[in-house]
Amino acid sequence: MGTDVSGKSLQGADLAGADLREEWASAEGAPRELAGCDLTGADLRGVDLAEARLRDCRLDGARLDGAELEGTHFLGGSAAGASFGGAECAEARFERVDLANTRWQRALLTDAVFSGCRMTGAGLTSLRGVGYSFDHCNLMLARCKGIDLRGRVLEGLRLDEADLSAADLRETVWVESRLRGASLVGVRLAGADLRGADLGEPSLEQAQYLRGATIGPAQARLLLGALGITLAD
Repeated sequence: MGTDVSGKSLQGADLAGADLREEWASAEGAPRELAGCDLTGADLRGVDLAEARLRDCRLDGARLDGAELEGTHFLGGSAAGASFGGAECAEARFERVDLANTRWQRALLTDAVFSGCRMTGAGLTSLRGVGYSFDHCNLMLARCKGIDLRGRVLEGLRLDEADLSAADLRETVWVESRLRGASLVGVRLAGADLRGADLGEPSLEQAQYLRGATIGPAQARLLLGALGITLAD
């Protein structure tokens, strides 16, 4: 590898493809600050980066399965195509990170925050924990089957053509968000306020899944239109 990875602070390090499992197996051996580092394709399975801060780092295709990321702060940079399966991400923060096509199966996300992230095509199924949130994130085509966002304010989300089947969206409040073409089979929407969500032009089949939600007059016209009914002023 040729790069000293034992320090508590790393800047601009080229660690692409490196196997860091042994060096960073514990918090004592892993850095707490990483800035502008290239970790493309790195093997980070089971590493301990709890409470670390990663700024403008590149982790595209990196393997972080089972990693300890509790309280870790990712700011900027990219981790497109990375795998976080089974990772411990409680109270982690991801701000303006490219997380397209990432995989999160069985990850613990209790109170994790995703803000301003690109998460197109992300696999967010079989998650553990509660209280995680998404704010101004692009989740188009994301696989969110069974996701639990009950009671959250969902602002600035793009969920066009996302799979939200069996998701728990009860009592959610939608603000300037999009649900065009999303799969809502088996979704739970009791008490949800969808007036701030762009539903597109839902089909008759899609309309039935909105049972229990609150919608606005313009949305009601579109839903009635799917039934062939015109709502007069």
